[in-house]
Amino acid sequence: MRTLRRSLKITVAVFIVLAVAGVGFIIWAETPLGPMSEALQALNPDDKVKVTTGDWLVFQPVNGTAHTGFIFYPGGRVDYKSYAPLAHEIAAEGYLVIIVHMPLNLAVFSPNAAQGVIDVHTEITSWAVGGHSLGGSMAAQYVSSSPSSVKALILLESYPASGNDLSKRQLKVLTIHGSRDGLVSSTQIDDSLKQLPQGAMRVEIQGGNHAQCGWYGLQPGDMDATISREEQQRQIVQATVEFLIGLT
Repeated sequence: MRTLRRSLKITVAVFIVLAVAGVGFIIWAETPLGPMSEALQALNPDDKVKVTTGDWLVFQPVNGTAHTGFIFYPGGRVDYKSYAPLAHEIAAEGYLVIIVHMPLNLAVFSPNAAQGVIDVHTEITSWAVGGHSLGGSMAAQYVSSSPSSVKALILLESYPASGNDLSKRQLKVLTIHGSRDGLVSSTQIDDSLKQLPQGAMRVEIQGGNHAQCGWYGLQPGDMDATISREEQQRQIVQATVEFLIGLT
């Protein structure tokens, strides 16, 4: 009987520890970084871009019908609205851009989220999928088994996981990295190129860091940028739009 009681106490104690850890994780995940006021402002439509909010943030050019789309996965524990300014600027150039909301703000829980977007937006003939940091890695995971409609992968401060070898895929890839990223090093980006198809484009933003890929403030572990957030965003938009032009 004593052995049974001891075993029961141990079981209850383990359950309590796991429950507390689980609740703590949920609280941590559901208190993401951002968005800054500039990000919320970018959720407003204007004369160039129509914006629809919900589990997907949809940015559509007002003039004409877009035939190229970009599905964006947010970084880990970053509020997806934090990338609204980036999406708004790209959409203003004539592209459909959709930011998907991830369960618990972590793309690892829904790496195939892009498929739902593709299934709905049948007007799009050329898709690019990508994301920031963890979001980019999960986008790469999706693309590794994606249909032929996905023509491109865009990685912001990110690289594929070791098990996702895309080197033999007929796929265009753009990887953008800030020289002062404190979370993802230039060496990691360089090493990841062997997992990408030949001809993958690599753009390094001098003075850019990890957090300035979005509008969510500072990020623990990151280095200080030596260029403004606006300038880093401008360079990201320019590189992305030039890349998307090649998909049409």
